[in-house]
Amino acid sequence: MSDPIVDLGPQARIVARLAEEVRDHQLGARTPCPDCAVRNLLGHLLGLSVAFRDAGRKHLGATTDTRPNVELPDIGPGWREELPEALDALAEAWRDPAAWTGATRAGGVDLPGAVAGAVAADELVIHGWDLARAVGRPYEPDPAALRAAYGFLVTAVDAPNRGSGLFGPVVPVPEDAPLLDRAIGLSGRDPQWKA
Repeated sequence: MSDPIVDLGPQARIVARLAEEVRDHQLGARTPCPDCAVRNLLGHLLGLSVAFRDAGRKHLGATTDTRPNVELPDIGPGWREELPEALDALAEAWRDPAAWTGATRAGGVDLPGAVAGAVAADELVIHGWDLARAVGRPYEPDPAALRAAYGFLVTAVDAPNRGSGLFGPVVPVPEDAPLLDRAIGLSGRDPQWKA
Protein backbone atom coordinates (compact mmCIF):
# COMPACT_ATOMS: atom_id res chain seq x y z
CA MET A 1 0.00 0.00 0.00
CA SER A 2 1.68 3.20 -1.13
CA ASP A 3 -0.43 5.61 0.93
CA PRO A 4 -0.76 4.11 4.42
CA ILE A 5 -3.32 6.69 5.61
CA VAL A 6 -6.54 6.82 3.62
CA ASP A 7 -9.53 9.04 4.28
CA LEU A 8 -12.32 6.46 4.43
CA GLY A 9 -14.95 9.22 4.47
CA PRO A 10 -15.57 9.38 0.71
CA GLN A 11 -16.05 5.60 0.45
CA ALA A 12 -18.21 5.52 3.58
CA ARG A 13 -20.46 8.18 2.01
CA ILE A 14 -20.72 6.14 -1.21
CA VAL A 15 -21.86 3.11 0.77
CA ALA A 16 -24.29 5.23 2.80
CA ARG A 17 -25.84 6.64 -0.40
CA LEU A 18 -26.22 3.13 -1.83
CA ALA A 19 -27.91 1.96 1.36
CA GLU A 20 -30.22 4.97 1.33
CA GLU A 21 -31.43 3.94 -2.14
CA VAL A 22 -32.34 0.40 -1.04
CA ARG A 23 -36.11 -0.08 -1.14
CA ASP A 24 -37.88 -2.30 1.37
CA HIS A 25 -38.86 -4.80 -1.34
CA GLN A 26 -35.14 -5.28 -2.14
CA LEU A 27 -34.13 -6.39 1.37
CA GLY A 28 -34.66 -10.06 0.50
CA ALA A 29 -32.78 -9.87 -2.82
CA ARG A 30 -29.74 -12.07 -3.29
CA THR A 31 -26.22 -10.63 -3.29
CA PRO A 32 -22.83 -11.78 -4.61
CA CYS A 33 -22.18 -13.12 -1.08
CA PRO A 34 -23.47 -16.72 -0.94
CA ASP A 35 -26.44 -17.25 1.40
CA CYS A 36 -26.60 -13.51 2.09
CA ALA A 37 -29.61 -11.35 1.20
CA VAL A 38 -29.42 -7.57 0.99
CA ARG A 39 -30.72 -7.30 4.58
CA ASN A 40 -27.85 -9.53 5.78
CA LEU A 41 -25.30 -7.51 3.82
CA LEU A 42 -26.65 -4.31 5.37
CA GLY A 43 -26.46 -5.93 8.81
CA HIS A 44 -22.86 -6.92 8.12
CA LEU A 45 -22.04 -3.37 7.01
CA LEU A 46 -23.54 -2.00 10.20
CA GLY A 47 -21.62 -4.45 12.38
CA LEU A 48 -18.30 -3.96 10.61
CA SER A 49 -18.70 -0.18 10.76
CA VAL A 50 -19.03 -0.32 14.54
CA ALA A 51 -16.19 -2.85 14.86
CA PHE A 52 -13.77 -0.86 12.69
CA ARG A 53 -14.78 2.39 14.38
CA ASP A 54 -13.73 0.84 17.67
CA ALA A 55 -10.62 -0.72 16.12
CA GLY A 56 -9.58 2.73 14.84
CA ARG A 57 -10.17 4.26 18.26
CA LYS A 58 -8.33 1.31 19.89
CA HIS A 59 -11.42 0.64 22.03
CA LEU A 60 -10.99 -3.12 22.11
CA GLY A 61 -13.77 -5.29 23.47
CA ALA A 62 -16.92 -7.08 22.36
CA THR A 63 -17.25 -5.22 19.05
CA THR A 64 -13.67 -5.91 17.99
CA ASP A 65 -13.53 -9.48 19.34
CA THR A 66 -16.51 -10.88 17.40
CA ARG A 67 -15.57 -12.94 14.37
CA PRO A 68 -17.47 -11.86 11.25
CA ASN A 69 -18.80 -15.30 10.29
CA VAL A 70 -20.29 -16.31 13.65
CA GLU A 71 -23.87 -15.85 12.47
CA LEU A 72 -25.70 -14.31 9.53
CA PRO A 73 -26.25 -10.66 10.49
CA ASP A 74 -29.57 -8.91 10.01
CA ILE A 75 -30.92 -5.40 10.33
CA GLY A 76 -33.27 -3.96 12.91
CA PRO A 77 -36.01 -1.39 12.39
CA GLY A 78 -33.63 1.57 12.89
CA TRP A 79 -31.01 0.53 10.32
CA ARG A 80 -31.70 3.46 7.97
CA GLU A 81 -30.53 5.89 10.67
CA GLU A 82 -27.96 3.64 12.36
CA LEU A 83 -25.95 2.63 9.28
CA PRO A 84 -25.04 6.12 8.01
CA GLU A 85 -24.17 7.19 11.56
CA ALA A 86 -21.93 4.14 12.02
CA LEU A 87 -20.25 4.72 8.64
CA ASP A 88 -19.57 8.37 9.55
CA ALA A 89 -18.12 7.33 12.92
CA LEU A 90 -15.90 4.72 11.25
CA ALA A 91 -14.52 7.32 8.84
CA GLU A 92 -13.97 9.82 11.64
CA ALA A 93 -12.07 7.29 13.75
CA TRP A 94 -9.67 6.53 10.88
CA ARG A 95 -9.00 10.23 10.20
CA ASP A 96 -6.87 10.20 13.35
CA PRO A 97 -3.30 9.29 12.32
CA ALA A 98 -2.99 7.31 15.58
CA ALA A 99 -5.52 4.81 14.21
CA TRP A 100 -2.97 3.78 11.57
CA THR A 101 -0.16 3.17 14.08
CA GLY A 102 0.44 0.57 16.76
CA ALA A 103 -1.75 -2.48 17.13
CA THR A 104 -5.51 -2.95 17.19
CA ARG A 105 -8.04 -5.74 16.77
CA ALA A 106 -10.90 -6.44 14.39
CA GLY A 107 -12.91 -9.63 13.95
CA GLY A 108 -11.05 -11.15 16.89
CA VAL A 109 -7.71 -10.80 15.07
CA ASP A 110 -4.85 -8.62 16.33
CA LEU A 111 -3.53 -6.44 13.50
CA PRO A 112 -1.18 -3.53 12.94
CA GLY A 113 -3.21 -0.33 12.65
CA ALA A 114 -2.24 0.21 9.00
CA VAL A 115 -3.41 -3.30 8.07
CA ALA A 116 -6.70 -2.83 9.93
CA GLY A 117 -7.26 0.44 8.06
CA ALA A 118 -6.64 -1.31 4.74
CA VAL A 119 -9.07 -4.07 5.77
CA ALA A 120 -11.67 -1.41 6.58
CA ALA A 121 -11.16 0.11 3.12
CA ASP A 122 -11.49 -3.36 1.59
CA GLU A 123 -14.73 -4.06 3.48
CA LEU A 124 -16.26 -0.77 2.34
CA VAL A 125 -15.15 -1.09 -1.28
CA ILE A 126 -16.06 -4.75 -1.81
CA HIS A 127 -19.33 -4.68 0.12
CA GLY A 128 -20.24 -1.42 -1.62
CA TRP A 129 -19.88 -3.31 -4.90
CA ASP A 130 -21.90 -6.22 -3.47
CA LEU A 131 -24.72 -3.88 -2.49
CA ALA A 132 -24.71 -1.97 -5.78
CA ARG A 133 -24.83 -5.21 -7.78
CA ALA A 134 -27.59 -6.68 -5.62
CA VAL A 135 -29.91 -3.69 -6.08
CA GLY A 136 -28.91 -2.79 -9.65
CA ARG A 137 -27.21 0.54 -8.95
CA PRO A 138 -24.13 2.01 -10.66
CA TYR A 139 -20.97 1.88 -8.58
CA GLU A 140 -17.77 3.85 -8.65
CA PRO A 141 -15.71 3.49 -5.46
CA ASP A 142 -13.47 6.15 -4.05
CA PRO A 143 -10.11 5.77 -5.87
CA ALA A 144 -7.96 6.00 -2.71
CA ALA A 145 -10.05 3.41 -0.88
CA LEU A 146 -9.99 1.16 -3.95
CA ARG A 147 -6.18 1.32 -4.12
CA ALA A 148 -5.94 0.49 -0.40
CA ALA A 149 -8.41 -2.39 -0.79
CA TYR A 150 -6.56 -3.77 -3.80
CA GLY A 151 -3.22 -3.52 -1.98
CA PHE A 152 -4.66 -5.49 0.94
CA LEU A 153 -6.27 -8.10 -1.33
CA VAL A 154 -3.00 -8.69 -3.18
CA THR A 155 -1.34 -9.56 0.13
CA ALA A 156 -4.29 -11.77 1.16
CA VAL A 157 -4.09 -13.99 -1.94
CA ASP A 158 -1.74 -16.41 -0.19
CA ALA A 159 -3.51 -16.29 3.18
CA PRO A 160 -3.86 -19.64 4.93
CA ASN A 161 -7.28 -21.29 4.53
CA ARG A 162 -8.07 -19.18 1.46
CA GLY A 163 -11.53 -20.11 0.22
CA SER A 164 -12.85 -21.27 3.58
CA GLY A 165 -13.24 -17.99 5.45
CA LEU A 166 -13.41 -14.33 4.50
CA PHE A 167 -12.58 -14.84 0.84
CA GLY A 168 -13.55 -17.37 -1.76
CA PRO A 169 -11.05 -18.71 -4.27
CA VAL A 170 -9.63 -16.00 -6.53
CA VAL A 171 -11.67 -15.45 -9.70
CA PRO A 172 -9.24 -14.94 -12.61
CA VAL A 173 -9.51 -11.48 -14.15
CA PRO A 174 -7.39 -10.15 -17.05
CA GLU A 175 -4.38 -8.11 -15.92
CA ASP A 176 -5.54 -5.17 -18.03
CA ALA A 177 -9.04 -5.15 -16.47
CA PRO A 178 -10.09 -2.11 -14.44
CA LEU A 179 -8.68 -2.03 -10.91
CA LEU A 180 -12.15 -2.57 -9.40
CA ASP A 181 -12.66 -5.76 -11.43
CA ARG A 182 -9.24 -7.03 -10.35
CA ALA A 183 -10.04 -6.29 -6.70
CA ILE A 184 -13.41 -8.02 -7.01
CA GLY A 185 -11.73 -11.08 -8.52
CA LEU A 186 -9.15 -11.16 -5.73
CA SER A 187 -11.99 -11.07 -3.20
CA GLY A 188 -13.38 -14.30 -4.68
CA ARG A 189 -16.23 -12.71 -6.62
CA ASP A 190 -16.99 -12.70 -10.33
CA PRO A 191 -16.89 -9.09 -11.59
CA GLN A 192 -19.62 -10.04 -14.08
CA TRP A 193 -22.08 -11.12 -11.35
CA LYS A 194 -25.59 -9.76 -11.79
CA ALA A 195 -28.70 -10.09 -9.64
